[in-house]
Parts: sequence; structure tokens; C-alpha cells
Amino acid sequence: MNIELKQITIREIANGYTDNQENGVTGYNGLLNIRPAYQREFVYKDKQRNAVIETINRGFPLNSIYWAKNEDGTFELLDGQQRTISFCQYVNGAFSINDMYFHNLTEDKQNAILDYKVMVYVCEGSDSERLDWFRTINIAGEKLTEQELLNANYTGAWLSDAKVRFSKTNCVAYKLGEKYVKGSPIRQEILETALDWISDGNIADYMAKHQHDKNANELWLYFQNVIEWVKCIFGENNWRKEMKGLNWGKLYNQYHNNQYDAAEIEERVNALMANEEVTEKKGVYEYILSGEDKTLACKLSKRIFSDADKRTAYERQNGICPITGEHLPIEEMEADHIVPWWNGGTTTLNNLQMISKTANKHKSGTM
Repeated sequence: MNIELKQITIREIANGYTDNQENGVTGYNGLLNIRPAYQREFVYKDKQRNAVIETINRGFPLNSIYWAKNEDGTFELLDGQQRTISFCQYVNGAFSINDMYFHNLTEDKQNAILDYKVMVYVCEGSDSERLDWFRTINIAGEKLTEQELLNANYTGAWLSDAKVRFSKTNCVAYKLGEKYVKGSPIRQEILETALDWISDGNIADYMAKHQHDKNANELWLYFQNVIEWVKCIFGENNWRKEMKGLNWGKLYNQYHNNQYDAAEIEERVNALMANEEVTEKKGVYEYILSGEDKTLACKLSKRIFSDADKRTAYERQNGICPITGEHLPIEEMEADHIVPWWNGGTTTLNNLQMISKTANKHKSGTM
């Protein structure tokens, strides 16, 4: 890869600046693609954006910006989108600083900004070289997420279509799943979630296989199926805050062929949510979908017996495990609900017995 350092003024970069939001941003008289497909959306907050202009006003150097030169003489911005958009927006009157827009400044102050020289490294090489450089250069400001880095490696029609559906503000995926999925579309978190679900955690492998697909229909249809399945099983009107952020893809993959009665499901959800012994409310959904698998029951409660109660029960039993009949030191025994909490038992002394660790594993079904 050939790399050349150039000093390019803000006047030149902002010339012909066009910002169509998430549909594309260009500058440098239309020759610079400021937001290629692998780039994130604009995520700077006001304080960060204003700091860029303050740096320029003081004549301090901005961190270097990287462009890639294409065979047709156009350029793509590899690194520095947030800074570039910040100063282009300012000189085009998009925001003010200290109640002063660019057009409110005196001519000499305007020219000082426009004539400010930005240090730009222009890189020429193959697509793979440029994208590898994009991954390895020192990213200033907002750190790239892992999904944003993966996007840089797997560009193409598939990624462009996926980003339209999953990575735009108020995109269709966000509107459909906002009550069930955490994250920001513009930081690629909704896309990452959908990919994690469909690939069972092998996101890079899935993207590599589908990079050259014409569209992301498979991913979009899968995501719709997951969300609609959740709404159908648990009832859209029975939404609870604990449902947001669960690994619904994993649950869909494992249980979507099972038959459930929505009314019975809601009755069990309501009962478990109201049970004070259930302290881990988010686990209720997987527990119910599993047919109330007892091996999952332990994940629903963090209520534990106190050391004092354990000692009382141990002495009450004379150190003998009621299941194996062994006499054991307390260190080799564990507290056990005589009547499991999922069957109505409580975490109280009269429902406590000390049993051997082996017996407890057998009883909980972990052996």
C-alpha cells in the first residue's frame, strides 16, 4: 500500500459538502465519500463535536485523517468521519457554538477556519489492503465496536441491504423489535444481535458466507420470525421489562417447534413474577419455554440460607445427611430446600436440610 501525507484545507474538504444523513455523505467537490458502507453513522455528541471546532479555532492540530484513493480518482474516508462531518456541518451552518454560527463570525475568523490545514494520509492499494489498514490504524475518538470492524471486512450488496434494515435510525428492525432487543441501530448493535442469533454466535463466519449475496433477506426474515414468535407465545399485550435484551434467538432456535398455550404461559409467567422467591425475573421465560426444567430452576433465585441457619440445621441433624445417611463435616454438606421453591417451598429454616454435596447434585439433576 502506498501512503502519502497531504495538507488539505477545510475549505477544500467542505466544498460541495452534501449530507443525506444515513443515505450518504460526500465532500471535496463530490470526490470524497465521507461515509462508505463499512463506516458507522455520525455518533459524536455535542460536546465532542464542539471540541473539534474549538481545536480548529485555536489552531491546534487535529488527529490525522485517512483517505483511500480509488482507481477513478475519487476517495473514501477510512478514518476521521466524526471529525470531518463536525467541521463540515459547522461551516455549513448546521450548529452554533456559544450562540455563534459560522455565518455570524467575522470574515477573518471564517477564513481562519476555512484555511485550516487538515493532515490527511491518502492511501492507495487493493480493497483488502485498505480494509486491513482501516482495522489497524489508531482510531481516535469513539472506539469502533467489534461489529463495526466486521462490517469493514465484509462490504458488498449484502451488507448495504443489512444496514438499511438494521442500522439506520428508526429502521424496520428497530421498530419491530425495540421492546425485545437492546442497543442502538447506528452503533450496529441491532445488526449484531440479529447476526448473533442466526449464526449461533459465529457472526464472522456468517458474514463471510453471505458477503456476496445480493441482499440480506434471509437475516431479515429470520429476525421477523423470532420477534413474531415471542409476541405470539407470550402475548404482545403481556410485555414486561424483563423481556428486553433476552437471547430470544437462542430460545427461538431451541423451542420454536414446541406447542404452547398462550393463556397457560401467561398464567405461569404471572405466578413466577409474583413469587418473592424468584429474584432473577429474566430467567422466567427460558424456564417456562423449557417446560420448567428443574435444572434451570436454580437460575431463578439468588435467595440463600444464612450461615447461622445452615449451622442450626446441621446440628439439628447431628451432622447426618438425611439422604445418604452419612455423617459428614459441615464443610462437605450443602443447604437444600426440602420442598423446592419452584414447588412452593420457601427459603426458611423449617424448609432447610443439610445434605451431602453429591446428594445435592443428584437432587438438582446436575449429575
